[in-house]
Amino acid sequence: MTATTAPPPAPAPPRGRAKDAHAKAKAKTPDPIAELAAAHDLTLSGARPTLPRYIAELWTRRHFVTAYATARMRAQYSEASLGQVWHLVTPLLNAAVYYFIFGIVMHASHNVPDYLPFLITGVFVWDFIGSCINASTRAVQSNLGLVRALHFPRASLPLSTVVQLFQQLLVTMGALIILLLVFGQTPNPNWLLAFPALLLMASFCAGCAMIMARIGAKSPDVSQLMPFVLRTWMYASGVMWSIDQMLRTDHLPDWVSTALKLNPAAVFIDLMRFALIDSYKASQLPHHVWLIALGWALVVGVGGFVFFWKAEEEYGRG
Repeated sequence: MTATTAPPPAPAPPRGRAKDAHAKAKAKTPDPIAELAAAHDLTLSGARPTLPRYIAELWTRRHFVTAYATARMRAQYSEASLGQVWHLVTPLLNAAVYYFIFGIVMHASHNVPDYLPFLITGVFVWDFIGSCINASTRAVQSNLGLVRALHFPRASLPLSTVVQLFQQLLVTMGALIILLLVFGQTPNPNWLLAFPALLLMASFCAGCAMIMARIGAKSPDVSQLMPFVLRTWMYASGVMWSIDQMLRTDHLPDWVSTALKLNPAAVFIDLMRFALIDSYKASQLPHHVWLIALGWALVVGVGGFVFFWKAEEEYGRG
């Protein structure tokens, strides 16, 4: 009698392949909850919308952005005796301090015609740029209650910060115009160039605000670091001294000269000085300065918006 032997067992599939097969089988199995949600047009709470839909939602809330910004501007100095006058006093005090230190003590005013209008214009413009970036680092973190309680495009928060500070800038620009007239500047068609310069600068600052709002929401400690970063950036932006004069007298490496000329804050300050100060000539501007300003506004404005939108579903969590 011949003994029969059982066939050897089939070799077990590799562990990795078994996991892949299990995952594929699980993926093919319909999820009844997902099907029920789709049947009733339900979506995941807090899910990031598509970019076009996000822009549309943000546009429908434009009145909220403006109203929220206006309310914050009115409440900022509500407890101070001078109230909203501090919007004008603060940059003027800064300009006075910088004039004493840089204009008188360090002689930065030498070879700079109309140094006081030059300085005041730089201080007013930088105050807007620096305030937008500094305040936006806390735009999400300081409104966590609102973020967790209501559904709305989170970009409304950094944008409302920029709108608030832009409203303040328009008020201070009125004071700046009066000061320029006092210091002997005469109105001319060049003054109209201040409007496109302000719009490009606002677009750039909006992009910076959204970038810093996302970073600040993830790492709140960055708000403690920003004053040091902004102070360094201010000194490199020619607020108190002339970059054009320095590049003529000092032999700096090419990359340093290029960086100073392309510095976005310096570009916008230069445009405002060219528009408002009689003695500030086109020869003092970088080549293709309007294209550079437009490039900064588009790249940072659009890039910052997309960068903020990509983390939309993460704000207020954790």
